[in-house]
Amino acid sequence: MSAQQSPLPDDRPDAAPPAGPAAPSGPSTAPEPTTAPEPTTVAEPTTAVGSTSTEGTASSDEVEIEDVVDPATVRRAPRYRAFFTAGILLGAVLGLGVGGAWLQSGASQGVFKPGVYFTVILVTCTAVGAAVAGLWAVLADRRSLRRR
Repeated sequence: MSAQQSPLPDDRPDAAPPAGPAAPSGPSTAPEPTTAPEPTTVAEPTTAVGSTSTEGTASSDEVEIEDVVDPATVRRAPRYRAFFTAGILLGAVLGLGVGGAWLQSGASQGVFKPGVYFTVILVTCTAVGAAVAGLWAVLADRRSLRRR
C-alpha cells in the first residue's frame, strides 16, 4: 500500500483519507480490498438510415481488380534469382570442363600448384556465367517493358 492509499475501503462511511503520510503502525490483519477491472465494450459501427452495411460487399470507393487489370496486358517481369542461379550453375559446369581440360593438357605440367589455377578457372567461369545471366535478365526485363 502506498502513502496515497487509504487503509479503509471507500464505500465505508467512516473512510477518511489520512491527513499526512501513512506510516505502517504494525502488521495488518485485515485483507486489502481488491477491485476487478471493469470490462470494456467496443461500440459497433452504426450505419445511416437507408445505407447498407459493407460486410461482404465492396463500397463505392473500392474497385474490383478484374475491372482494372486486363490479364492480356500484365507485364511478365523475369525472375532474377532464377536467371542468376542458372548462370552460376552453367558457369560452374563450364569452369569444371575448362579446368579439367587444362589439367589434362601439357600446359599444366610446368605449373607448381595446378589446383590453384584450376580453382581460379572455376571461379572465373562461375562469375562470368553469373554476369552473363544478369545481363540476360536485364535485357528480358527491358523487353517486357517495351511491349507494354
